[in-house]
Amino acid sequence: MSKLKIAIQKSGRLHDESLKLLKDCGITINNGKDQLKVEVPDFPLEILYLRNSDIPQYLEDGVVDIAIIGENLLYEQQKQVATVEKLGFARCRVSLAVPKTVTDNSLAYFAGRKIATSYPNTLRTFLRENGIRADIHVISGSVEIAPNMGLADGVCDIVSSGNTLFKNGLRETRTILHSEAVLAKSLQLGAEQEALLEQLLFRIRAVLPAKNTKYILMNVPNAKIAAVSALLPVLRSPTVLPLAEEGWSSLHSVIQEDKFWQVIGELKAAGAEGILVVPIDKIVR
Repeated sequence: MSKLKIAIQKSGRLHDESLKLLKDCGITINNGKDQLKVEVPDFPLEILYLRNSDIPQYLEDGVVDIAIIGENLLYEQQKQVATVEKLGFARCRVSLAVPKTVTDNSLAYFAGRKIATSYPNTLRTFLRENGIRADIHVISGSVEIAPNMGLADGVCDIVSSGNTLFKNGLRETRTILHSEAVLAKSLQLGAEQEALLEQLLFRIRAVLPAKNTKYILMNVPNAKIAAVSALLPVLRSPTVLPLAEEGWSSLHSVIQEDKFWQVIGELKAAGAEGILVVPIDKIVR
């Protein structure tokens, strides 16, 4: 029986969330310590734990069929692979930063200066597009310390919260690229692997919308159902069920978690009472 080979970061910021996504998709993962290849019992899937920087090449060569990888790495390496789905986690950006003592925020500051980076191709493309010539100093890790050591006048690196830059006396001046985890595939997939990928995507697309979505229930006077419904962004339309008390109904809907606090006051003012918010596990469209 055919299997789908998926590459996951052996260790690092993508590892745990990648495994959680697969588990949320009903895939059981039982691997021992330092085990680099795992077959799962309940889906035709083989997991390979690989070094992050090697994954794009393995995808291009067809050694693995699919992978969970950061967009920033795919952009940097420019391998012949296809992005299938954005996954919504491990969000970050590739940015330029300078010492806090530098007051110049313009790109012109970098002209003729040294920039330390682990993303030379991304940086080179950006500088060329903006007509800036600079000396790119490639460093494999700890890029942020380069200015303090006198190795560079600025850096180009991944930024999530910005705390690492701050601790090393740097400040962000320009974002080059926004990135998040994506599901990418090899261009060498056969028909059977494509079919298995569609099965996996069906599960992923049921899990992802549920992560930041809540099921909301409330009691509403019948006369105010239309007003309350108008405040709720829903999949199609709210569900309305009559209550035992005459003149009242229970209104059920779906809402983005970040929008709930924006409309809670309006819901109450419109007549909603007894509002309950419940987590959603899956949304199958």
